[in-house]
Amino acid sequence: MSEDIPEVLFVCVHNAGRSQMAAALLDHHARGRVRVRSAGSEPADRVNPAVVEVMREIGLDLSKEFPKPLSDDAVRAADVVVTMGCGDSCPLYPGKRYLDWELPDPAGRPVDEVRPIRDEIDARVRALLAELVPGGA
Repeated sequence: MSEDIPEVLFVCVHNAGRSQMAAALLDHHARGRVRVRSAGSEPADRVNPAVVEVMREIGLDLSKEFPKPLSDDAVRAADVVVTMGCGDSCPLYPGKRYLDWELPDPAGRPVDEVRPIRDEIDARVRALLAELVPGGA
């Protein structure tokens, strides 16, 4: 595997909404040009059903995804760590690029309120991809 492929880690508290959407969207748009992972500081039992639904609407299937715990190894492997409201529980390492995306938590929200969150994440993911893989977005 080529070492010049950037790796991005998306982190939120439960890894059941924002980070799952961001990882799926970046993986979809990057088409193998970026390694993508997601994790949560306190993983939930399952991915938010409203999140699964809004992603299905745009052709991305999260039904087999599951929340994963945040590990030091995942952070160390990442070139870019995007946090989405995980607060102080995200480990910080020198030499890593950290981005903090302030986004509403989709937990407990109906599908109509999760769609705009998905669309905002999609716009941010596309901009990040354009930075990581110039000319490849």
